Amino acid sequence: MADLVIKGHAGIGPRASGEALVAHDNFSARYDLDRVKGVFSRPTHKLYGESFLQKVLVLNIAKGGVATAWMLHTMKQRNMAPSALLLNWANPIIAQGAAFADFPLIDRFKNDITHQIETGDLVEVDPLSGTVTVRGRG
Repeated sequence: MADLVIKGHAGIGPRASGEALVAHDNFSARYDLDRVKGVFSRPTHKLYGESFLQKVLVLNIAKGGVATAWMLHTMKQRNMAPSALLLNWANPIIAQGAAFADFPLIDRFKNDITHQIETGDLVEVDPLSGTVTVRGRG
């Protein structure tokens, strides 16, 4: 089976790969995550209780404020971060946080990214080219 290549806007950070964790829900590093246990902790989030460690998170829109920048940086330094973040739309604050943390982020896909990738898919993220490759799904 061929691979599926999805094009987004050129992103931030290094190449990354991992298993996808997908939900059509918004994302805040501050309010949605237990950054000590490595799980989604907001009870109303669609991924509540799911581990985000070493996962490529595929979500709708970034939300939240300036705390996201230092949270992503701290999470990455402590090896408690996702592998990468794919969003339909990233706000300037999460983009700043990804740049500060050297964290892989791509957004602005032609179609809703949460409908193109499924939880469990193996994906490779190349922020420089703005591409996401879903292995064995073409």
